[in-house]
Amino acid sequence: MNKCVDFRTFNNSWYNPGGGFLLRLLWYYTNFFFFQSYLFPFYGFKSSILRLFGASVGTGLVIKPCVNIKYPWNIKVGSNVWIGENVWIDSLTEVEIGNNVCISQGAMLLTGNHDYKKSSFDLVLGKIILEDGVWIGARSTVCPGVRCKSHSILAVGSIASKDLNEYGIYQGVPAVKVRDRVINQ
Repeated sequence: MNKCVDFRTFNNSWYNPGGGFLLRLLWYYTNFFFFQSYLFPFYGFKSSILRLFGASVGTGLVIKPCVNIKYPWNIKVGSNVWIGENVWIDSLTEVEIGNNVCISQGAMLLTGNHDYKKSSFDLVLGKIILEDGVWIGARSTVCPGVRCKSHSILAVGSIASKDLNEYGIYQGVPAVKVRDRVINQ
């Protein structure tokens, strides 16, 4: 007989998102008013706020409106990074974003998932790394534990559930390599 999922047995008491309760509460409202809103388009100020909350942020960060960031203290962002509207960075654990990375509109970086093989549906975490020159296409998803290597591309609407090799263009659900990326100049 097959077993069933039983959410009453779910227990993630081992998980500590960091920051402490008051910092997480303060971030919740800061994220809501300054990042998830269309009312505050000032990139430099957003970079300063992220640094204030423990994120490591390089220079030249462009962060558009309606971006949702779970826990900024788990994020490292390089220089000259573009983050488009409606991006969700679900940073339950570490997210590393290299230099000259573009994360397009509606993309999701998901560091958490659940173990569907356990009746308790345990939380599973995996660090995400986007190396230099990576482009995450609009409405695409990077799953927990994935590394997008140097200058790889995840095409629009695709899902990266495994590592992307350098200078590869990946497309589909799940994403597969469709060709090499060639940069002319």
